[in-house]
Amino acid sequence: MNSRPKIVSLLFALLCCYPAAGAQAADGHGGAVKSIALSADGSRAVTGSFDYSVIVWDLPQRAPLRRLIGHDASVNSVALSPDGRYAVSGADDGAVILWSVDRTAPLHRFEGHRGKVAAVAVSPDGRTAVSGSWDRTVRTWDLAARKPLMTLSGHQSNVNTVAFSTDGARILSGSYDGTLRVWRAKDGAQQAVITGHGFGVNWVAVSARDGLAASASTDETVRLWNIQTGTEKQVLLGQQGPVFSVAIAPDGSHVVSGGRDGTLRIWELGTNGSSQVFRTLPAHSGIIWSLAFSADSATLLSAGEDRVVRIWDLAAGKLLGSLGGDDGEAAIAADPSDRGAMLFRKCAACHSLRADGGFKAGPTLHGVFGRRAGTLPGYPYSEALKQADIIWTADTVSKLFEVGPDVLTPGSKMPLQRMPKAEDRKDLVEFLQRVTGQGR
Repeated sequence: MNSRPKIVSLLFALLCCYPAAGAQAADGHGGAVKSIALSADGSRAVTGSFDYSVIVWDLPQRAPLRRLIGHDASVNSVALSPDGRYAVSGADDGAVILWSVDRTAPLHRFEGHRGKVAAVAVSPDGRTAVSGSWDRTVRTWDLAARKPLMTLSGHQSNVNTVAFSTDGARILSGSYDGTLRVWRAKDGAQQAVITGHGFGVNWVAVSARDGLAASASTDETVRLWNIQTGTEKQVLLGQQGPVFSVAIAPDGSHVVSGGRDGTLRIWELGTNGSSQVFRTLPAHSGIIWSLAFSADSATLLSAGEDRVVRIWDLAAGKLLGSLGGDDGEAAIAADPSDRGAMLFRKCAACHSLRADGGFKAGPTLHGVFGRRAGTLPGYPYSEALKQADIIWTADTVSKLFEVGPDVLTPGSKMPLQRMPKAEDRKDLVEFLQRVTGQGR
């Protein structure tokens, strides 16, 4: 077996993604957060990321407890045991890893898949894990005996998502082949092939309510299914672009979807199984990869491409806080009526608002007003900006977007971006003044 790709992958992780030896998880993830799981008692959250790591969080304190390192590639999915003591993760390295949430080293590494593991889930009794892979198979694992159980074959393309029914009797899987498949958990017998999506299925969520399942697809829809009969109950429209995540509230009251457009669509689930949009929230800069409800259905967590997990009061549609990332940038999603916050979303791809100077492609904007251009310590400015005779004020920031960086700061590496409308520039500047704690 050629080990060179694995060595190159590991070197990349060490140089670019992993924290230094002995580092704590204080800064959260350094890449997109691909998955999140919550303990039943609400005390812990576990996240998996493109940065190759799993982080265990103290959810009430919104603080990282420990970083779990064992995968050699992007972590795509995490799941918790019902008692919250153990976690399971799946990654691009093809491995499924069993963890204790109180230890940083893996308890066991399950091998067998011949492609990346896109999804994992744990059975309601905590004894079995299931994984779905881009090798087109679904596999089950005995967590106590730490051995493989079954390989379920039938999908014609990559398997993206897996879940157990709430009674543990069935396994659901969704694939790029556009189908959902229902398997009997005790022996792996295929019970149903459910079709309806025109494109790949990215996520499936189940509810205790009448055998209900929800699936999210690249075809820009969420679909509700009766998994006992395989019949479609409703098609939910509204997401702009592919839908990558979906969750059903434990009390059956709501379905929430997230996708490429960075917004949450919250659907109120009627007693007759019909749904209507309850609320739409701008939530992340980029794809929303994963969603998780608290056990009481009151709180929703969303995980995104922007490296942040955001915590929401579902009924009020209010942002309560975040795990990792930039709390200042959470203002982007806090109030959908704030035009300045919405306009800043494009800026957030390059600029942080953090007081600790966390850099992205551009320097942090914390404290920008009153600062001379090109003088923030530690950021590698272009010579042109270092030499610029500009003090950043409300007027000069507005001028930058009026005429463009190529005119106001010629020769700098600032991307060309203009904002022709004076009203837009005013709203953006006022937002920046507010979130950076600076006056006019």
